Amino acid sequence: MKLTAIFLTLFLTLAGCQTRSDLKLPSLIGDNMLLQQKTNAKIWGKANPGSKITVSAGWNANGKSISGKDGKWSVVLPTPAAGGPFSVTVSAGDTTIMIKNVLIGEVWFCSGQSNMEMPLSGWPPKDTIMHSSVTIASALIPEIRLFNVQKKISKDPLEECTGKWEVSTPETVKQFSATAYFFGRKLYEELHIPVGLIESAWGGTPSESWTSSESLINAGEFVEQLKSIKTSEPLQVEYQAWLNTHKQIELKAAGNDQWKDLSFNDENVPLTEFNDSSWTVMALPVLFETVIGDFDGVVWFRKMVQIPQNMTGKDLILSLGPIDDMDRTYFNGKLVGSNEAVGLWNVDRNYEIPASLIKAGSNIISVRVLDTQGGGGIYGTPEVMKLSSKSDPKLFIPLKGDWKYQPVAELRDNKFYVYDISKNELLGKKRPVNIGAGTASVLYNGMVSPILPYQIKGAIWYQGEANVGRAAQYTKIFPAMIQNWRTSWGIKDFPFYFVQIAPNVYSGLDSTESAYLREAQESALSLANTGMAVTLDIATVMNIHPPFKKEVGERLAAIALNNDYGKKSQYIGPKYKSITVANGTAKLQFENIGEGLVAKNGKLKEFEIAGKDGHYVKADAKIVKDEVLISSPSVKDPVSVRYCWRNGAEASLFNKAGLPAWQFRTKK
Repeated sequence: MKLTAIFLTLFLTLAGCQTRSDLKLPSLIGDNMLLQQKTNAKIWGKANPGSKITVSAGWNANGKSISGKDGKWSVVLPTPAAGGPFSVTVSAGDTTIMIKNVLIGEVWFCSGQSNMEMPLSGWPPKDTIMHSSVTIASALIPEIRLFNVQKKISKDPLEECTGKWEVSTPETVKQFSATAYFFGRKLYEELHIPVGLIESAWGGTPSESWTSSESLINAGEFVEQLKSIKTSEPLQVEYQAWLNTHKQIELKAAGNDQWKDLSFNDENVPLTEFNDSSWTVMALPVLFETVIGDFDGVVWFRKMVQIPQNMTGKDLILSLGPIDDMDRTYFNGKLVGSNEAVGLWNVDRNYEIPASLIKAGSNIISVRVLDTQGGGGIYGTPEVMKLSSKSDPKLFIPLKGDWKYQPVAELRDNKFYVYDISKNELLGKKRPVNIGAGTASVLYNGMVSPILPYQIKGAIWYQGEANVGRAAQYTKIFPAMIQNWRTSWGIKDFPFYFVQIAPNVYSGLDSTESAYLREAQESALSLANTGMAVTLDIATVMNIHPPFKKEVGERLAAIALNNDYGKKSQYIGPKYKSITVANGTAKLQFENIGEGLVAKNGKLKEFEIAGKDGHYVKADAKIVKDEVLISSPSVKDPVSVRYCWRNGAEASLFNKAGLPAWQFRTKK
């Protein structure tokens, strides 16, 4: 009897081992997902090699597969017209996964830099979104689904990303792209079918980061950078292995809470008795990368200040200027202020120091700076850094100059690696070629490649600011990126609609580098099924993050509705067509004038005219019978005209549909 029981147990154990599948699905295949209608949708995952996979969908579609030696499997399911909700069941021997609340509709990939990333809740206090509170409050729309791809850089193409499908609610939309949401909501309102939005965006990133290495090399761009990354791979592996010996802290889910109240074994650093004698010195203000090299993470700064007797017994103001990105600031060991939310990198830090904390003689200021990407540090102007009397601002102590500093944690791939604070671990450490968010191909590898198996209708794109100053190069790499995505997705000429960057101060309001970049963007329209939303009229020239994301999203949606969904409308503004010159006056003709041309507030601005010498001067401009007449008493024989050709230019010419004319120059 005992022997029989033993054999039975052994048999069941072996049987269990034989049928164990370890079935896993990628994050994109899960509850609340939205699949592209009327296409062949791919369902994929991993399991133990040789596992038999069965997939059944609630719309009567089925498929089977067997996982390969690498454990990978995939099934293609034909999808019906928009509808749902449905369920999808994935089975493999011992495991069955039920995917619930699945909709069929239109899926759009939404990518770019900060103006695409900027969430509906904004980045207060400076970077806010118009209509934000009303939009958030009314965002309970179960037919809109959102997937936010967590930030990830990689030197090699990845197969998986982090994120999850969520139903649109007032809570879930807060940290989702405002531009993408307004785009999707407009499609939903017009089409009355479900819409899925996949956000994959990272502020401050250039176009080349989102393009595969193969495409860049074929375009003859960033070849040396990509080569140096390849040759430094052994050191990359060695450095990562060293980092892995340290304590690690995983970031929380996306949102402002992920940065708050983090501890890096550094609670004693602000105390007056903390021994920083081994720390190195850095002259502030400065971006700390210029001193320690490319680095994202946490750096402590400490400075001893001598406070005279006449400044004691008074409340003081500690002014540090802007800090990129976040800070916790202490005075004599007490927290006096902090900013631990995204979007505050350009906000001046001014913290009140109560008189009770101040003593005559030596006092310690300690600042913990957390940089999430790009440049980081206490980086403003020297004059701003000071400790001043609240009641008498003329009484102050300058704080510019030498501060002691110590890196205490490095941020890589959404994970902090915590250094031993008693050692200067990073300083002098041989580091590989740094791979940051601005490195060629790393975001294509980490944030595009994992999405490629997922069927989409098209893509919207809001980027270009990070490439200002490199317009000639952008004319090559931006179209290369578009073609790269289309080839990689295997969806020939899928719709690709982008936002032309808005006016911004950049190097100066009257400089022209952004005009050339806008022209470079426009040149990508030579590719099939592309479209451009112009934003010359919805800018805040002193802020690179305009609040008018509703207008941007809806202009992108208007292009899609016209081109892809048969909803015809006047969806673009006047576009320069031709010029004729007679009697010292240039006459300009335009396309897309609709019911006619109009001047904002009755006056045309931003027109310039030049003769044979190519020297442009401000011109008089007026609308006559849907032509624009341009002249200047200082240019007797006009040769060329340009419009909105400077960083700070704002639209004055519109059609009666309220859409701005495109910038142009009649002669290059």
